[in-house]
Amino acid sequence: MKLRVTQITIVPEGEPIFCDLGYTVKIDDEAAGEFVVIEDHSDDEGRIAINPQDWPAIRRAINKMVNNCQA
Repeated sequence: MKLRVTQITIVPEGEPIFCDLGYTVKIDDEAAGEFVVIEDHSDDEGRIAINPQDWPAIRRAINKMVNNCQA
């Protein structure tokens, strides 16, 4: 068995993981190969709105998940 990290949740310090100000960066696969998905917790319309102050943490999470994708 292999242990894999496939999701990172980013929220403001002290906030719960379901916080509306949060983001989720995850690896997904729909049988055609892995890819990275970014979700904005405050929006259900498929739109991602990124606060510029949040970008460094989101970028680190994206880079980590892209590096963790398996071909």
